[in-house]
Amino acid sequence: MNKKGFIFDLDGVIVDTAKYHFLAWKKLANSLGIDFTEVENEQLKGVSRVRSLEKILSWGHKTISEDKFMELMSAKNTDYLSYISKMDEDEILPDVPKILNLLKDKEQPISLGSASKNARTILERVNLKKHFDAIVDGNDVSKAKPDPEVFLIAAKLLNVKPEHCIVFEDSVAGVEAANAANMVSIGIGSEDVLGHAKYIFKDFTEISNEFINSLIEN
Repeated sequence: MNKKGFIFDLDGVIVDTAKYHFLAWKKLANSLGIDFTEVENEQLKGVSRVRSLEKILSWGHKTISEDKFMELMSAKNTDYLSYISKMDEDEILPDVPKILNLLKDKEQPISLGSASKNARTILERVNLKKHFDAIVDGNDVSKAKPDPEVFLIAAKLLNVKPEHCIVFEDSVAGVEAANAANMVSIGIGSEDVLGHAKYIFKDFTEISNEFINSLIEN
Protein backbone atom coordinates (compact mmCIF):
# COMPACT_ATOMS: atom_id res chain seq x y z
CA MET A 1 0.00 0.00 0.00
CA ASN A 2 1.14 3.53 -0.76
CA LYS A 3 2.23 5.64 2.21
CA LYS A 4 1.27 9.31 2.11
CA GLY A 5 1.53 11.88 4.88
CA PHE A 6 -1.71 13.57 5.96
CA ILE A 7 -1.25 16.91 7.75
CA PHE A 8 -4.12 18.76 9.44
CA ASP A 9 -4.30 22.34 10.59
CA LEU A 10 -6.20 22.62 13.90
CA ASP A 11 -8.39 25.68 14.16
CA GLY A 12 -11.17 25.78 11.58
CA VAL A 13 -10.24 22.29 10.36
CA ILE A 14 -10.51 19.93 13.36
CA VAL A 15 -12.14 22.27 15.90
CA ASP A 16 -13.37 25.86 15.85
CA THR A 17 -11.59 27.79 18.59
CA ALA A 18 -11.95 31.11 16.74
CA LYS A 19 -15.04 31.90 18.84
CA TYR A 20 -12.95 31.70 22.02
CA HIS A 21 -10.33 34.09 20.64
CA PHE A 22 -13.21 36.41 19.78
CA LEU A 23 -14.65 36.32 23.30
CA ALA A 24 -11.24 36.90 24.90
CA TRP A 25 -10.32 39.82 22.60
CA LYS A 26 -13.78 41.34 23.01
CA LYS A 27 -13.45 41.29 26.81
CA LEU A 28 -10.01 42.92 26.56
CA ALA A 29 -11.10 45.60 24.07
CA ASN A 30 -14.24 46.42 26.05
CA SER A 31 -12.17 46.78 29.25
CA LEU A 32 -10.29 49.58 27.44
CA GLY A 33 -13.53 51.18 26.25
CA ILE A 34 -12.96 49.99 22.65
CA ASP A 35 -15.78 48.55 20.53
CA PHE A 36 -15.12 45.03 19.27
CA THR A 37 -17.39 43.09 16.92
CA GLU A 38 -17.09 40.17 14.48
CA VAL A 39 -15.92 42.71 11.86
CA GLU A 40 -12.80 43.61 13.88
CA ASN A 41 -12.29 39.97 14.83
CA GLU A 42 -12.04 38.94 11.15
CA GLN A 43 -9.01 41.24 10.86
CA LEU A 44 -7.21 39.37 13.64
CA LYS A 45 -7.48 35.86 12.16
CA GLY A 46 -4.04 34.35 11.62
CA VAL A 47 -2.40 37.42 13.22
CA SER A 48 0.01 37.14 16.17
CA ARG A 49 -1.10 38.11 19.68
CA VAL A 50 1.24 41.13 19.75
CA ARG A 51 0.05 42.44 16.39
CA SER A 52 -3.60 41.81 17.36
CA LEU A 53 -3.30 43.93 20.48
CA GLU A 54 -1.52 46.67 18.51
CA LYS A 55 -4.43 46.71 16.04
CA ILE A 56 -7.05 46.91 18.83
CA LEU A 57 -5.20 49.82 20.48
CA SER A 58 -4.95 51.65 17.15
CA TRP A 59 -8.71 51.21 16.53
CA GLY A 60 -9.39 52.83 19.90
CA HIS A 61 -6.64 55.45 19.47
CA LYS A 62 -5.08 54.28 22.74
CA THR A 63 -1.47 54.25 23.87
CA ILE A 64 -0.38 52.22 26.90
CA SER A 65 2.90 51.44 28.67
CA GLU A 66 4.92 48.38 27.73
CA ASP A 67 4.17 46.83 31.13
CA LYS A 68 0.43 47.29 30.63
CA PHE A 69 0.76 45.86 27.10
CA MET A 70 2.40 42.67 28.44
CA GLU A 71 -0.18 42.45 31.22
CA LEU A 72 -3.08 42.66 28.72
CA MET A 73 -1.55 40.02 26.45
CA SER A 74 -1.17 37.68 29.39
CA ALA A 75 -4.76 38.35 30.53
CA LYS A 76 -6.09 37.61 27.04
CA ASN A 77 -4.26 34.28 26.94
CA THR A 78 -5.47 33.32 30.43
CA ASP A 79 -9.05 34.07 29.34
CA TYR A 80 -8.64 32.04 26.16
CA LEU A 81 -7.15 29.10 28.09
CA SER A 82 -10.08 29.16 30.52
CA TYR A 83 -12.42 28.67 27.54
CA ILE A 84 -10.45 25.85 25.93
CA SER A 85 -10.04 24.06 29.26
CA LYS A 86 -13.81 23.40 29.09
CA MET A 87 -13.70 21.96 25.56
CA ASP A 88 -14.85 18.39 24.91
CA GLU A 89 -15.56 16.03 22.00
CA ASP A 90 -18.69 18.01 21.06
CA GLU A 91 -16.33 20.72 19.71
CA ILE A 92 -14.95 18.48 16.94
CA LEU A 93 -16.10 19.66 13.52
CA PRO A 94 -18.44 17.32 11.54
CA ASP A 95 -16.95 14.08 10.12
CA VAL A 96 -13.36 14.81 11.21
CA PRO A 97 -13.20 11.57 13.27
CA LYS A 98 -14.56 9.61 10.28
CA ILE A 99 -11.67 10.80 8.09
CA LEU A 100 -9.05 10.27 10.82
CA ASN A 101 -10.32 6.72 11.43
CA LEU A 102 -10.29 5.95 7.72
CA LEU A 103 -6.66 7.10 7.45
CA LYS A 104 -5.75 4.99 10.51
CA ASP A 105 -7.44 1.94 8.94
CA LYS A 106 -5.39 2.54 5.79
CA GLU A 107 -2.21 2.85 7.96
CA GLN A 108 -1.50 6.35 6.69
CA PRO A 109 0.71 8.55 8.92
CA ILE A 110 -1.03 11.64 10.34
CA SER A 111 0.40 14.87 11.72
CA LEU A 112 -0.92 18.13 13.08
CA GLY A 113 0.52 21.32 11.57
CA SER A 114 -0.79 24.26 13.58
CA ALA A 115 0.33 27.74 14.62
CA SER A 116 -1.46 27.34 17.95
CA LYS A 117 0.77 27.00 21.01
CA ASN A 118 -2.15 25.31 22.76
CA ALA A 119 -2.63 22.59 20.12
CA ARG A 120 -1.65 19.64 22.33
CA THR A 121 -3.99 20.78 25.12
CA ILE A 122 -6.88 21.15 22.67
CA LEU A 123 -6.31 17.71 21.09
CA GLU A 124 -6.28 16.16 24.57
CA ARG A 125 -9.48 17.98 25.58
CA VAL A 126 -11.36 16.71 22.49
CA ASN A 127 -9.79 13.24 22.82
CA LEU A 128 -8.15 13.14 19.38
CA LYS A 129 -4.47 13.17 20.32
CA LYS A 130 -4.21 9.40 19.92
CA HIS A 131 -4.90 9.73 16.17
CA PHE A 132 -1.74 11.74 15.50
CA ASP A 133 1.68 10.22 14.83
CA ALA A 134 3.30 13.67 15.07
CA ILE A 135 2.31 17.12 16.35
CA VAL A 136 3.92 20.33 15.13
CA ASP A 137 2.58 23.48 16.75
CA GLY A 138 3.50 27.09 17.49
CA ASN A 139 6.16 25.95 19.99
CA ASP A 140 8.08 24.09 17.28
CA VAL A 141 8.40 26.71 14.54
CA SER A 142 10.12 30.06 14.11
CA LYS A 143 8.36 31.12 10.89
CA ALA A 144 4.59 31.59 10.55
CA LYS A 145 2.51 30.44 7.60
CA PRO A 146 2.62 31.20 4.63
CA ASP A 147 6.19 30.02 5.28
CA PRO A 148 6.08 26.22 4.77
CA GLU A 149 8.27 25.45 7.83
CA VAL A 150 5.45 23.90 9.94
CA PHE A 151 4.49 21.45 7.17
CA LEU A 152 8.07 20.58 6.23
CA ILE A 153 8.81 19.68 9.87
CA ALA A 154 5.65 17.55 9.95
CA ALA A 155 6.69 15.70 6.77
CA LYS A 156 10.11 15.01 8.26
CA LEU A 157 8.59 13.65 11.49
CA LEU A 158 6.28 11.40 9.47
CA ASN A 159 9.25 10.31 7.35
CA VAL A 160 7.35 11.15 4.15
CA LYS A 161 8.65 13.31 1.29
CA PRO A 162 6.87 16.71 1.01
CA GLU A 163 5.51 15.89 -2.45
CA HIS A 164 3.76 12.83 -0.94
CA CYS A 165 1.99 14.90 1.73
CA ILE A 166 -1.59 16.16 1.76
CA VAL A 167 -2.53 19.22 3.84
CA PHE A 168 -6.00 20.19 5.12
CA GLU A 169 -6.21 23.96 5.72
CA ASP A 170 -8.86 26.63 6.23
CA SER A 171 -6.75 29.77 5.78
CA VAL A 172 -5.19 31.49 2.77
CA ALA A 173 -1.78 31.57 4.50
CA GLY A 174 -2.05 27.84 5.25
CA VAL A 175 -2.93 26.92 1.66
CA GLU A 176 -0.01 29.07 0.42
CA ALA A 177 2.31 27.32 2.90
CA ALA A 178 1.19 23.88 1.68
CA ASN A 179 1.68 24.90 -1.96
CA ALA A 180 5.12 26.35 -1.17
CA ALA A 181 6.06 23.02 0.45
CA ASN A 182 5.09 21.25 -2.80
CA MET A 183 2.27 19.39 -1.02
CA VAL A 184 -1.31 18.71 -2.13
CA SER A 185 -3.44 21.47 -0.60
CA ILE A 186 -7.04 20.81 0.41
CA GLY A 187 -9.00 23.89 1.41
CA ILE A 188 -11.74 23.49 4.04
CA GLY A 189 -14.11 26.42 3.66
CA SER A 190 -15.17 28.81 0.93
CA GLU A 191 -14.04 28.62 -2.70
CA ASP A 192 -13.98 32.45 -2.84
CA VAL A 193 -11.33 32.55 -0.11
CA LEU A 194 -9.33 29.36 -0.76
CA GLY A 195 -9.13 29.47 -4.54
CA HIS A 196 -5.41 28.57 -4.57
CA ALA A 197 -6.03 25.15 -3.01
CA LYS A 198 -5.85 22.11 -5.31
CA TYR A 199 -9.17 20.83 -3.91
CA ILE A 200 -11.82 22.72 -1.91
CA PHE A 201 -14.59 21.34 0.30
CA LYS A 202 -17.05 23.22 2.49
CA ASP A 203 -16.27 20.79 5.33
CA PHE A 204 -15.38 17.13 5.91
CA THR A 205 -18.97 15.98 5.31
CA GLU A 206 -18.29 16.59 1.59
CA ILE A 207 -15.17 14.38 1.56
CA SER A 208 -15.90 10.80 0.49
CA ASN A 209 -13.97 7.64 1.31
CA GLU A 210 -13.38 7.28 -2.44
CA PHE A 211 -11.70 10.69 -2.55
CA ILE A 212 -9.37 9.79 0.36
CA ASN A 213 -8.56 6.47 -1.32
CA SER A 214 -7.71 8.27 -4.56
CA LEU A 215 -5.25 10.53 -2.66
CA ILE A 216 -3.54 7.45 -1.21
CA GLU A 217 -3.38 5.59 -4.52
CA ASN A 218 -2.09 8.43 -6.73
